[in-house]
Amino acid sequence: MSREIVAFHAEWLRSVDRPIYLDGRPHPSELAPHTWAGFSTGRWEGTMLTITTTHLKEGYLRRNGLPRSDKATIVEHWIRAGDFLTAAVIMHDPVYLTEPFMRTSDYEFLPTQNITPYPSGVVEEVDRPRGVVPHCLPGANPFLLSFAQ
Repeated sequence: MSREIVAFHAEWLRSVDRPIYLDGRPHPSELAPHTWAGFSTGRWEGTMLTITTTHLKEGYLRRNGLPRSDKATIVEHWIRAGDFLTAAVIMHDPVYLTEPFMRTSDYEFLPTQNITPYPSGVVEEVDRPRGVVPHCLPGANPFLLSFAQ
């Protein structure tokens, strides 16, 4: 046994298991199945882990409708500085994006934190009279052009 780490397994907000292979394996053929987690490989660049993900199912980048195609590639850089982790995510999508889409997130290591399961209670998120349904009449939707802009 070499005790070599073959893969990390990442999970975001109790989502699907996402293996990140560190053993140098190639990405599969374009014809291989696409999944919600995609296919991820990682390599160390000094103390930074760079992750490349392909084979994602089509989805969306933002809930305002900005789509992501199944041809998208994501490159992530995980950088740790003391108890802080920065994740820089850069998405390239030749179908929907004319330039890379980038987001960063910062996390703090807190070993005593206890994250309980999601509470499953019913709550009133918006107070509306009974029978009122939010809507926009034809031609009056203020969000109609937000994606195109």
